[in-house]
Amino acid sequence: MRWTEFDGTLRIELPLEFSYSECLVFLERSRLEVLHHIHEKNIYKVVEVNSELILIKISYKDHKLVIEFPDREPSNKETIVKFIENWFDLNQDLSLFYAAVSEDRLLQPLVEKYFGLRMIGIPDLFEALTWAIIGQQINLTFAYTLKQRLVERFGKKLVLHDNEYWVYPSPEIIADLQIDDLRELQFTTRKAEYVIGVAREIVEGRLSKDILRSSEDSARQLISIRGIGPWTADYVLMKCLLKTDAFPVADVGLQNAVMKQLKWKQKPTEKELKILAKNWSGWEAYATFYLWRSLYE
Repeated sequence: MRWTEFDGTLRIELPLEFSYSECLVFLERSRLEVLHHIHEKNIYKVVEVNSELILIKISYKDHKLVIEFPDREPSNKETIVKFIENWFDLNQDLSLFYAAVSEDRLLQPLVEKYFGLRMIGIPDLFEALTWAIIGQQINLTFAYTLKQRLVERFGKKLVLHDNEYWVYPSPEIIADLQIDDLRELQFTTRKAEYVIGVAREIVEGRLSKDILRSSEDSARQLISIRGIGPWTADYVLMKCLLKTDAFPVADVGLQNAVMKQLKWKQKPTEKELKILAKNWSGWEAYATFYLWRSLYE
């Protein structure tokens, strides 16, 4: 992805298939989100670079992302660009996905309606895993509430002009906790164990993005960790490693979206979803993301 520096700002050139407005729809889906703020269509987020908290402001102009630094400029701007590329999956050639589903009766209307929507990723593996664990078997609002409590209790923050900008807690911090530390935030005992366990896997060097990328079966490797089932593994591969063929087939939201789009009277079974997905082979993650988007209407 090409980018330039101009007058203290970074400008990232965007692929044709990119919609800033669609990205904002996803990023604004919960008022309880604490890891970014959106104000007047500008995205504010803190990124940690070499132990420094760097506030970035992202705006859109002339089909470029314009990155400003309201507090201080980072010593390594390449790190910021790479983070944004991963966050918005900018290196993915979406034209291939659109071509693959151009004849699909379920997805063709959605890719036309949401043209340019990209996978909004979770570049940090620990955040992706623990967010998926937090969300298991509870509604989205309570999941965001738990995440907010976790971040505000154990994360770092930058304060600027009376606004607080938070960074997700590091696995090193969480690995040292006791179960009761998370129980105080209304985590179940089991979820507290899972979150602390994942933190320790990362801190002790048994789990990382590089390890998963080099694994012959990354999903199986994730599932071998306590608290991570097939849905969580696929969600993490989809959102963190940006694997286009990851398919969280057991996802209730995905099932509801398919039922709604096809006007079925009941949710599809996993077997029925896999049959439908033959048309999306290699692009199951993007198909899922577009179907999720259809639920925000």
